[in-house]
Amino acid sequence: MGQLPGKDRIMITDTLQNLPRYRGLHKNLDTAIDWLQHHDLNALPNGRTEVAGDAVFINVMDADLREGEGAAFEYHRRYADLQIDLTGGEHWGWAVSGSEEKPFDAAGDIGFVAGPEQAGGVLGEGRFALFLPGEPHKPSCRTPDCGSLRKAVVKIEML
Repeated sequence: MGQLPGKDRIMITDTLQNLPRYRGLHKNLDTAIDWLQHHDLNALPNGRTEVAGDAVFINVMDADLREGEGAAFEYHRRYADLQIDLTGGEHWGWAVSGSEEKPFDAAGDIGFVAGPEQAGGVLGEGRFALFLPGEPHKPSCRTPDCGSLRKAVVKIEML
């Protein structure tokens, strides 16, 4: 199993109420936190909402959840993912490293790896997960109580 780009592995999961505590980690994360404190994610339409151009934007979607067992982990090099479930709740997985499944897509800023899950949890009910560039994560996995949801993924440029 190889190490992926990105030297730090500090995936964060917490409640949205505590999100302001993470100010100061990166200027674009600060921009996202400030925007989220003054806007209602539930009022956003599906699709992309720009907050600060390509530096911070939000993708809102309705998603059918997948089985977590055997699903690939995704990772990014340019963006952090701040994952927030608006309705329902999904399982997420996180890994320290993995084996590349196919070449990294630089235009889409996404790669996929296979490997063991080192941590996981369930979103929904006011919780978020923040995955930094280089951190393999497996979002959108089914839970016993939920097969589909509406979610927001805040994309935060970390270069």
